[in-house]
Amino acid sequence: MTTPAPITVIETATDALADTTGIVAVFVDAEGSMDPAAKRVNKLTRGAVDRAVGAEAWGKASEGDAVTLSWPTGMAAEAICVVKLAKRAGAEDARKAGVAVGRAGGANAMTLCLGNRKHAAEVALGAALRAYDYTDQKTKTDTAERGGLTVMVSDPATIDADDLTAQATGVFFCRDLVNAPANVLTTTSYADRLKALSDLGLEVEVLEEDMLAELGMGALLSVGQGSDSPSKVVVMKWMGGGEEAPLALVGKGVVFDTGGISLKPAAGMEDMTMDMGGSAVVAGVMQTLAMRKAKANVVGLVGLVENMPGPNAVRPGDVVHSMKGDTVEVINTDAEGRLVLCDVMWYAQETYKPAAMIDLATLTGAVIIGLGHHNAGVLSNDDGFCGDLLKAAGTAGEGAWRLPLGKEYADQLKSRIADVKNVGGRPAGTITAAEFLHRFVQDGTKWAHIDIAGVASTSFDSPYAPKGASGWGVRALDQLVRDAFES
Repeated sequence: MTTPAPITVIETATDALADTTGIVAVFVDAEGSMDPAAKRVNKLTRGAVDRAVGAEAWGKASEGDAVTLSWPTGMAAEAICVVKLAKRAGAEDARKAGVAVGRAGGANAMTLCLGNRKHAAEVALGAALRAYDYTDQKTKTDTAERGGLTVMVSDPATIDADDLTAQATGVFFCRDLVNAPANVLTTTSYADRLKALSDLGLEVEVLEEDMLAELGMGALLSVGQGSDSPSKVVVMKWMGGGEEAPLALVGKGVVFDTGGISLKPAAGMEDMTMDMGGSAVVAGVMQTLAMRKAKANVVGLVGLVENMPGPNAVRPGDVVHSMKGDTVEVINTDAEGRLVLCDVMWYAQETYKPAAMIDLATLTGAVIIGLGHHNAGVLSNDDGFCGDLLKAAGTAGEGAWRLPLGKEYADQLKSRIADVKNVGGRPAGTITAAEFLHRFVQDGTKWAHIDIAGVASTSFDSPYAPKGASGWGVRALDQLVRDAFES
């Protein structure tokens, strides 16, 4: 497992900067005004910081950008990062500044000289999140121990290092799961990784195929019929609140998606190791909540399956029975995620009577056409709840955009031979997928569906991660719990 750099918060000590190793980051505003730490580094390096901020490139740099000066004279540091940041910059710019340092620092020790800057914790979080590298499958890696992240501030009591560590660890866990290849992250090994979270105080239960069949989860089980890997549902409970009903988080965990009998094209199919991205977000959130001892009740449920074209695979035209009792005509076996989610959502409501429910899935290519790789698609039956979710995503700096629901879209799912079809054609594919799930939301349950197909993993650097798994959603949902569900 990839672990974040250990975070230490100390009081600013300018006398120690000459002997500080690794990466030293100082923060200077657009006008070139320096705080005591930046002045000290400038003096030690015989005016190197002055020269950096006096260059033409500095004037063109955006807030949060950094200039890296390697092997500075007069210091033991490997490099100095001179970061452009206003003293009272907003949280998003502060995180961006931290990302710039994390990108430059990598596995090296990093020291952030933040003094009394506003949102110093967000700078530290940005640096911690960006200093990520997935190396589990490489035989030759840098074996040097990851350096720590030291945060120098005027008042160390203003930053909770344990809280930052909890957030970064949950994000890294999510990224590791999404980046892992399907022959490593099978349904069984995935369930084992989630069971290990019980060491943090989570209650973890694994429902095996016989139990799923007894519960009537025919929709979910149909997806895994063609695979030798057993289908499972894993339930993770964190009951840190009072007697209130929990928030339920439901994640799609298709560990590999060939499309089944409706086979996907070969080009790009290797990326389908990330089709369990929704479940990874749920797992990362649950880890973060447990590590920071959140005063809230949250239940995370993930359906783990593999969609393969084996001799027993579900066929286009088959009719399957959901736990709710609705029959589903399977038009396209590559629209399998909704078959997994509908049964797990119904189980979550029947078992835990949640105050609200969110499902997350890499569900449709249509959401990428509509929103690209910068915003997740959000659909909800409750304006207030959806507003809380979008606000939390905005606070976390994770892009999300609301799309509509409506009977006209649901009508596209009418089936001639069953209660509903699993696809509604090409028009509004993201919305019709959500409308399919909507019919499995019980009256009175606040619900939001988040389609993360475009943001779970990218071929370019995302705002807080190198290319590959982004960890999108872990921090947004943790923020939602802080804002709306913690007592």
